[in-house]
Amino acid sequence: MKSDRDRCIALAGVFQAANMAAQIAEQGIVDTQSMEASIHSLFKIDADSVDNVYGGLQGVESGLRLIQQQLGEKRTDNVLVTQYAIALLHLERKLSKNRPMQQQIQQGIRSAEGRITHFHLLHTNIIAQLADIYAQTISTLKPRIMVKGEPLHLQNPDNVNRIRALLLAGIRSAMLWRQCDGGRWQVILGRKKMAEQARRLLHIL
Repeated sequence: MKSDRDRCIALAGVFQAANMAAQIAEQGIVDTQSMEASIHSLFKIDADSVDNVYGGLQGVESGLRLIQQQLGEKRTDNVLVTQYAIALLHLERKLSKNRPMQQQIQQGIRSAEGRITHFHLLHTNIIAQLADIYAQTISTLKPRIMVKGEPLHLQNPDNVNRIRALLLAGIRSAMLWRQCDGGRWQVILGRKKMAEQARRLLHIL
């Protein structure tokens, strides 16, 4: 059964990944706990619940707050983050029709998963490998997501890798959103309903 709750959690994953990519580009810093939950989602393909994809509901807490702020009536609109999130949903739709690319991503993630026993989830080697998967696959789809930020941060290879790895995690969440029967129009036309669902989920955290 696909519920509003599941859709909200998946959408929170998209917004959370998009926001962290923007933060790295603009400030060069990111919340480690939130990033770990988002990267963790890439390796949870057969989770028994949507919450479990992120290691529990707390894994998308910052994403839920973003939905409440961005989609609610009294929103503090961070236009770029919303644009990135919508772009991720759009690119995932294209990916869903490209079976060879899906297989390429799956193989890359399996390879990275084999190294997690030797490296921490956010180790530069793992992040670089995930970034390379994104560069070889999603980055070739049009229109490309052009993350804007400070040149100082965007010229740092480690930051570029973190941004790409997070965008890949955003695609994973966008896939989950689609699997939960989410659509682009639900973000636009159902924004108040989604914001209210996020508020209820935050209340139980």
